[in-house]
Amino acid sequence: MSVMNVSRRSFVGASAASATAWAMPEAARAAVQAAGVKPNDLGIKEVKVYVLQSRAGAAVGGGTQQLASIVTNSGIEGNYTLATRYFHPNWSNLGWLEYAKRLLPGKSALDGPAITSQWAPGARRQGQSSYASAIDNCLWDILGKAAGLPVYRLLGAYKNRVRAYASSQHLKTVEDFVADLAHARKDGFTAYKIHPPWLTGTAVDYELDIEVAKAVRKAAGDHYPLLFDRVGAYTRDEAFKVGRVLDELHYVSNEDPLPTTDMDGLAALAQALDLPVTIGEFIFSPYNYADYIRRGCCDEVRFIVDNVGGISGGMKIGRLAELFGMECQPHNWGTALDHAVHFHCELAMPNNTWFEMTQPQGITDQPYFKDLIRIDKDGYVPAPTKPGLGYELDRDVMDKMMVRIDR
Repeated sequence: MSVMNVSRRSFVGASAASATAWAMPEAARAAVQAAGVKPNDLGIKEVKVYVLQSRAGAAVGGGTQQLASIVTNSGIEGNYTLATRYFHPNWSNLGWLEYAKRLLPGKSALDGPAITSQWAPGARRQGQSSYASAIDNCLWDILGKAAGLPVYRLLGAYKNRVRAYASSQHLKTVEDFVADLAHARKDGFTAYKIHPPWLTGTAVDYELDIEVAKAVRKAAGDHYPLLFDRVGAYTRDEAFKVGRVLDELHYVSNEDPLPTTDMDGLAALAQALDLPVTIGEFIFSPYNYADYIRRGCCDEVRFIVDNVGGISGGMKIGRLAELFGMECQPHNWGTALDHAVHFHCELAMPNNTWFEMTQPQGITDQPYFKDLIRIDKDGYVPAPTKPGLGYELDRDVMDKMMVRIDR
């Protein structure tokens, strides 16, 4: 059955697939032991932050970028980006270093759940700590490097590549989107997602959005998968008007049509439309997803690992969706490491279809990575083969870009 012919009701109504066993850190512990690494080697010795000059002096964090670093007794280093991303009620990576220095030294990289979990009732009442997310990603990077395996192999590999869609910028005109689609198809993408225009600030024009959706469908043809993401900016009336058009045009995903807080509106919209309503980028704890699924607020879920406790939190959400017969469509945006943490989850999920690739491809590349993330000739992103997060840092380039190292 083609992707264009799968209805929301037939997909969501299907019986949940059997969950793939996911045991962390047991699987990681076994892989590390098989590699001959001793437990003491994974004790955490040092925490620091690399402050790098942004590419071409871009105004990111005042012209700098920051990379978290957690180093073990044996010198294995785990890395992840520290940046201000989507709004988070508990977001301030400016304090990550002091938090990690108090928490981590003397602990083991195998103690990830004990270090980052928010199962305690008091903590569950709050949004997931963003500090914990960066720590979790670094620890997975360490475990993969210790075992000599890419992280998705430790999570439980389900596939070795993921189909990509080109994810547009918020362009301005109908013609811009048609041209962007043509660029994506020329590059080999077999699917495309529209981020429709912003007018001023957060103002939108739903009628313009409908024009964009129609023009892109006409240019793409009837059977080319198209996705749509309004980033939660419609009123209910606007969401229903646009949603009905997307349904008629056979779009395959209607992402964040309403603010995530409007659970009643989302549930009504998901019931009324056949195309999947997809939400999750603005949910800030793994423990909050169950209510959205139970109340029928969505047909597919998304997550940003930075908002839900890192790779470990993302895998919890993916497994939850799997057990409800739902697809999980993680977010992807940013540098190679930002893409990688979501990509490893996707590779370990049977209920994932898409890799979101920033359009135009390569626009977020940074010179301090030796490896680039690109689609293959079939429009898929192949799994990394290097250990850990799989995209190696170029230390010589980092040295040239280094502003300072905070310890």
